Amino acid sequence: MGKGRLEAFSDGVIAIIITIMVLELKIPHGDTLEAIQPLFPVLISYILSFVNIGIYWNNHHHLFHAVHRVSGKILWANLHLLFWLSLMPFVTAWMGENHFTTLPVALMGVDLFMCGVAYFILTKKIIHLHGKSSKVAELIGIDKKGAYSVLAYFTAIFTAYIHPYISLAIYALVAAIWFIPDRRIENKIGEIE
Repeated sequence: MGKGRLEAFSDGVIAIIITIMVLELKIPHGDTLEAIQPLFPVLISYILSFVNIGIYWNNHHHLFHAVHRVSGKILWANLHLLFWLSLMPFVTAWMGENHFTTLPVALMGVDLFMCGVAYFILTKKIIHLHGKSSKVAELIGIDKKGAYSVLAYFTAIFTAYIHPYISLAIYALVAAIWFIPDRRIENKIGEIE
């Protein structure tokens, strides 16, 4: 099967996710900085989630640039990833509205952890279809940064019960690490084309 519909659908879903998140930002009542101050937790939650969605979109784009065909298993693995990404507006809003209390911050970690697991499963399905000796498998390689990220998210889930702001720092650190683009695929993409 071709990959075009999967890419188009994924791009559309991610665009809707971001739109839903931005619609949760309420207009402050007043024209001073004091009027904006109560919205800071919601705004910080939005920024953190927007960056994470952007990172997944960016990596998904690079990943599927290297993929030549998809299977039913890849379609379902991609839907699995989109499911967890689609929960981001809910956990973002809940975390921001409750000013980073324990359970919402922990749930953000669960969602980020599951996004990481779903992305890992997606890459494994792609490698399985194309073969372990394929160029795609070579380009994906061993995803140490992905594994460390999932471990960090898992740790942050439990850290939220000690101090939620430590978990937020972990989420921000992982996002900052991924903000530096993963060049594994981008640097070698010319070899595939």
